[in-house]
Amino acid sequence: MSAEYSIRALLGSSLLPANEARILLADVINKHYQLPRSALLSQDDLALSPIALSDWKTLESKRLAGEPIAYLIGKKGFHEIELTVAPGVLIPRPETELLVDLALDAIKQVAGTVTVLDLGTGSGAIALAIAHSANHAMVTATDQSIAALQIAQQNARNLKLDKRVNFKQGSWYQALEGNDQFDVIVSNPPYIAKGDIHLGQGDLRFEPQSALTDELDGLSSLKVIIFGTNAHLKPEGLIAVEHGFDQGDAVMGMMAEAGFRDIQNHTDLAGHPRVSTARK
Repeated sequence: MSAEYSIRALLGSSLLPANEARILLADVINKHYQLPRSALLSQDDLALSPIALSDWKTLESKRLAGEPIAYLIGKKGFHEIELTVAPGVLIPRPETELLVDLALDAIKQVAGTVTVLDLGTGSGAIALAIAHSANHAMVTATDQSIAALQIAQQNARNLKLDKRVNFKQGSWYQALEGNDQFDVIVSNPPYIAKGDIHLGQGDLRFEPQSALTDELDGLSSLKVIIFGTNAHLKPEGLIAVEHGFDQGDAVMGMMAEAGFRDIQNHTDLAGHPRVSTARK
């Protein structure tokens, strides 16, 4: 192959931002040559085969059209785990790691087995990150989407956590049987309001809209989750929900109305109000 198709040349000529080009090309050379990402530097004179070059061009063009990198390479790192992701699930985001950390802090305070409920699990990111970091946690994860649950279950098997994470299909608490109760309830529900301009921008254009917006004011799912805890959260139990940067006051107000105590708001690494917690 010509030198113009070497790793060095392809990275140098790509219209993508350098970091994105490296991620995508690393995926190509791993797939076709079983080479690590470090080969982008150590073997940058490697010329891609026609098949590998075709894969690279396809990935590059899709990314230039705006498709999320996580969907293109089929995986995304989150907290301390790596997840398989696909267009049927929301792409896990760094700010959601705050929700996991707050849940883990609460779990550490409970002796013995801790029961956790993750509502609207998507790829299983929150549930699996909690199970991975807390060996004494038994997690139930629900989602209305069968396609999402299939991906979440595959992630659980890949991470060898399928014995401690139980997946159930259904809308919020409707997926549960009877009056199952939990020490911790967490959720990252759809909280973007209908018609928000961000839904038509960036990665959000390609993600499942049902995981992003409630098609109302952005607060309806949060309201169902907060006011539905009575039958499912143990006394002294913790509820933690992610929300929009401008929804903190409204969410804490709902928690107060629902009779919770020790209501707090927590900011993400960007300094935005992102998660509200409370105790029953």
